[in-house]
Amino acid sequence: VQLQASGGGLVQAGGSLRLSCSASGHTFSRYALGWFRQAPGKERELVATISWSGGSTYYTNSVKGRFTISRANADNTIYLQMNSLTPEDTAVYYCAAARSVLAIAVAEEWKYEYWGQGTLVTVSS
Repeated sequence: VQLQASGGGLVQAGGSLRLSCSASGHTFSRYALGWFRQAPGKERELVATISWSGGSTYYTNSVKGRFTISRANADNTIYLQMNSLTPEDTAVYYCAAARSVLAIAVAEEWKYEYWGQGTLVTVSS
């Protein structure tokens, strides 16, 4: 699976951005997908994941109620709608794919085999 993330940019605190990740190369619908981020000087962390069916999602606590992950299997694309952004959300955001037979959101980073190149989100105060 090849993944291409886009949609990052500079936004003021309280603003919104929508990230997109397009996939190609394999049957997109057989993969759980996730968004991860890495802030300067910090380890990469899970942000949100979604099952191959789209029916199960998982969010890290810091983004619950502000971010929404979704997918459009027909378009081989996943999205991350980010609202009420804060400077603490500044990071490079990566999309990733994990093979998954079960229709669950995969929360273990080690299960993600394929990674996009990342898109930078900068939130100014």
